[in-house]
Amino acid sequence: MAPVAWRYLAVIRRPLVVREQLGPNVRFTPKSGHWLSVLGCPLCAKSGHSGYFWILLPVGKGAQVRGASPVKLRRRQFLHLTAGAAALSAVSRITWAQAYPSRPVRVVVPASAGGGYDIVARLMGQWLSERLGQQFLIDTRPGGGTNIGTETVVRAAADGYTLLLCSVPSAINATLYDKLNFDFIRDIAAVAGIISLPEVMVVNPSVPTTTIPEFIAYAKANPGKISMASGGIGTPGHLSGELFKTMTGVNMIHVPYHGVAPALTDLLGGQVQVAFVSVPSSIGHIRTGNLRALAVTTVMRAEALPHIPTFAEFVPGYEATSWYGVGAPKKTPTEIVDKLNSEINAALADPKIKARLADLGGSPMPMTPTDFGKFIADETEKWGKVIRAANIKAE
Repeated sequence: MAPVAWRYLAVIRRPLVVREQLGPNVRFTPKSGHWLSVLGCPLCAKSGHSGYFWILLPVGKGAQVRGASPVKLRRRQFLHLTAGAAALSAVSRITWAQAYPSRPVRVVVPASAGGGYDIVARLMGQWLSERLGQQFLIDTRPGGGTNIGTETVVRAAADGYTLLLCSVPSAINATLYDKLNFDFIRDIAAVAGIISLPEVMVVNPSVPTTTIPEFIAYAKANPGKISMASGGIGTPGHLSGELFKTMTGVNMIHVPYHGVAPALTDLLGGQVQVAFVSVPSSIGHIRTGNLRALAVTTVMRAEALPHIPTFAEFVPGYEATSWYGVGAPKKTPTEIVDKLNSEINAALADPKIKARLADLGGSPMPMTPTDFGKFIADETEKWGKVIRAANIKAE
């Protein structure tokens, strides 16, 4: 007799469904290895399986359970079994999503504490904790231009209990780095947008300028003597500064730091003179007068800083927008992604949260997971062109 070709078809995790399909005459034995005899596998009572079994189809020959005595099933019975398994799987996913989260959720922040990432993550984490009844814990993983934290999430279980606060570097790094252990668009599921906001050009008060035209004139009169801080090579602040240098012809020395927070520390201390930073990370220093804001990088003025002009008022065509959102490992169940998206969008419609976002200088960015994914893809293409044109290389 010719060898039988086996074809893997399905995993049925609830044998009770099979019992219902086969009828009341099915017999169970406690020797089957199942935790309760009544839930024993009706097709392999002595196989030693525990809670689930594999159905295999010998081509044209009916069905058999590996590890048990051959059991012939009619085609109709077999289709009933596989359909029941599929239906049960869908119900299980929905039930799982409804119960989510049943334990604390980790939100990985791939940047130093104290910057815009940290502020936005804690604001949204508190909202989700209150709404969903479990703690959303902030896990700061700086380094590698956000790649270390991002890879942590890429490698995490796709169960909704590890999330990523993502931002512009997520789109930048695809072009900036020649070799990454992941592809952001391929490996991270877009969950929801949170906030869109301008960056702001700030200077130490010792710099004798109060407007963009004055700064350009001062920089051209002192070529190579002005140090521009950033949170690292290829960060939004770096690229915003490089775009400014290209469009105005000024010569500034780039000084990269390991994160925005230490860059701000040296800017406040006068070790560097200028930086392009997010509004959330700098607005407190601007309001106290410890830093002087010259312009915001968006086309429209920021609600939180209405007296600060835009770059476009002095440098036509200049624009750079920052943003934050939430991602998850790629195969995170759709039901969980949708639940998180719904809760985050509810936050963005809440008057108190909207006021807090406006206070940070940003605008709510409600999106569906699909729309947020397309947005990230567009950002990746946009910043890729800037990096290639300026020949920026990661160290």
